[in-house]
Amino acid sequence: MQPPTLTEIQSTRNQIDQYIVETPVWQWNNRELHATITSETKVFLKLELFQHTGTFKPRGALSNILNLEPAQLKKGVTAFSAGNHAIAVSYAAAIAGTSAKVAMPKTANPMRIANCRAYGAEIELLEDVHAAGKRVLEIEEEEGRYYVKPFEGPATVRGTAILGLELAEQVPDLDAVIVPIGGGGLCAGIATAFKLLQPQCKVYGVEPEGADAMHRSFASGKTESIDKVRTIADSLGAPYTTPYTLAVCQKYIDELVMIDDDQIRAAMRQLFHGMKLAVEPAGAAAAAALNGPLRDRLTGKRVALIASGTNIDLSTFAKQTQNEDA
Repeated sequence: MQPPTLTEIQSTRNQIDQYIVETPVWQWNNRELHATITSETKVFLKLELFQHTGTFKPRGALSNILNLEPAQLKKGVTAFSAGNHAIAVSYAAAIAGTSAKVAMPKTANPMRIANCRAYGAEIELLEDVHAAGKRVLEIEEEEGRYYVKPFEGPATVRGTAILGLELAEQVPDLDAVIVPIGGGGLCAGIATAFKLLQPQCKVYGVEPEGADAMHRSFASGKTESIDKVRTIADSLGAPYTTPYTLAVCQKYIDELVMIDDDQIRAAMRQLFHGMKLAVEPAGAAAAAALNGPLRDRLTGKRVALIASGTNIDLSTFAKQTQNEDA
């Protein structure tokens, strides 16, 4: 259960660097932000929505798939997700010259399904994310495909840690970094990198009320699951936590905070009006946490927010942000 070392993270960075974008950081400093956050607080956005496939997910997918043996690549890969991980696995499979078969809930955003197909993946649509999780195990067994887990394992965490490495290099002397958390793969990687490079920086994981598997796991000290995803932030709707990633999160995350869907919607509107960014709900989670449960304690601090993704179609974005009661 040892977290990745700095040498391992840097080695992974060298391996996948040509296939990912070193996403930019932008200091957020305008009227829309200062309507809720004092100007004394310095806010930096890590714009991971500009990553290939629209989210951070290719980092972990490439870290897994590019290390497979030729015999395994010949058999192909498989994955399940509500969309972003499935897209990333489809993208990484195309780069590696292998095939991908992904299981997705039938409620997945149509744009995400279309993006998987655009990268050449075969798609199976299931009743919900739990059914998709069961089906991927069947595909693995029946076809011998390599199961690229959405947020578990050292390879995944090494991949997401590269994002933390970039951010720690781009913005020195941070007091806090706020990271959306579902299954914990992103937060585990970023937290690892920061505890290695900026150990004084606090790492906060932010989870939606309707998908609180990580909060349950921190409370019990073991992996936990939820029966259903009850949040608009479906990208954070991990049905369960997993041993390795949970252990890294427990080691390095300073605190978990919770937000609700109304706070997410407000942050989506704020990012759109203030930064002209149309993010998916998960991509607004860090901003929602800064505006809500973390606002007072981070006043006057240097804070980085992870804008994790933007795989949302125009009609859904409009429906979720068009008014205060959407």
